[in-house]
Amino acid sequence: MRALRTRALREARDRGAVAVEFAIVLPVLVALTLGILAFGYALHIQSVLDASAREAVRIAAISTLPDRAAAAREAAIATATPSVTLQPSNIAISPITCLIGDRVTVTITVDHQLLGGLGAIELTGRGTMRCGG
Repeated sequence: MRALRTRALREARDRGAVAVEFAIVLPVLVALTLGILAFGYALHIQSVLDASAREAVRIAAISTLPDRAAAAREAAIATATPSVTLQPSNIAISPITCLIGDRVTVTITVDHQLLGGLGAIELTGRGTMRCGG
């Protein structure tokens, strides 16, 4: 009988120890999981910005439209939608005039809020292409 009572007390203490260990480890695991999610989402946004800049620079380099910069900005905005909402002010094209043989560069810059609004980072997508294809 006495052995059963000591065994029950030991099990109760072990359960209490497990609960304390879990309470210590849980915040670390939650923070690690949220950090992985925030980093993964920022990586996705970076990939979208790179693809948008690549599409915009292609339009800027080979377009025969009179306002190739506006067409390039529209292409970047359309490519980024729905993942990122771009404004024309986020997109820089240089040089505006594209002479055959020159290089044109499109840079897209976005301030990205980290998960939970803990901070912000600046993400940049850049594409460069020779004018005229």
